[in-house]
Amino acid sequence: MELTLPLKLDLNHVHLTDEQFYQLCINNPEWNIEQNAKGVLIVMSPVGGESGKREANYIIDLGIWNRQAQLGEVFSSSTIFKLPKGGKRSPDAAWVEHSRWEALTPEQRKKFPPIAPDLVIELRSVTDDLATLQEKMEEYLESGVRLGWLLNPQDQQVEIYRQGQEKEVRDLPTLLSGEAVLSGFELNVDRFTDD
Repeated sequence: MELTLPLKLDLNHVHLTDEQFYQLCINNPEWNIEQNAKGVLIVMSPVGGESGKREANYIIDLGIWNRQAQLGEVFSSSTIFKLPKGGKRSPDAAWVEHSRWEALTPEQRKKFPPIAPDLVIELRSVTDDLATLQEKMEEYLESGVRLGWLLNPQDQQVEIYRQGQEKEVRDLPTLLSGEAVLSGFELNVDRFTDD
């Protein structure tokens, strides 16, 4: 869900350079800010305990697989990626293939990496609008993300986004495959409970 705070700028009409956006984020660490490909700033709502716990568990699963496979790098929701189509987005979890990450300069890796992850995972929280998240997933694909999973506890579903294909919707529980993007990775997504 998009949240408007009493900032001293018009979030819908401000045009920030990459450096200005970076400084805005650095100078306001208490905000989780993104910018879509159209340049609109989005202040993200914090998540509650259940969403945070689920997000952490998915990152752990991805991280354990990655440590064994040693094929790439895993990123948390605190990482903002500067996408090729202009958006500056922070997925709940992301993975970038090792050679693509290493091709970035040390300076690029320190700031907001100018790269589209190979995999993104988004977990819909109770404050998230589904249509807004679906637009975000499409923006990821347009920027070069190869595989995306939108986990939707409210509807007990997961949406799978792949380059050049229609999205696939599965009811939970389901077993997600990293396919050719993360060869050998599987994520078991159980039904979400109303804790």
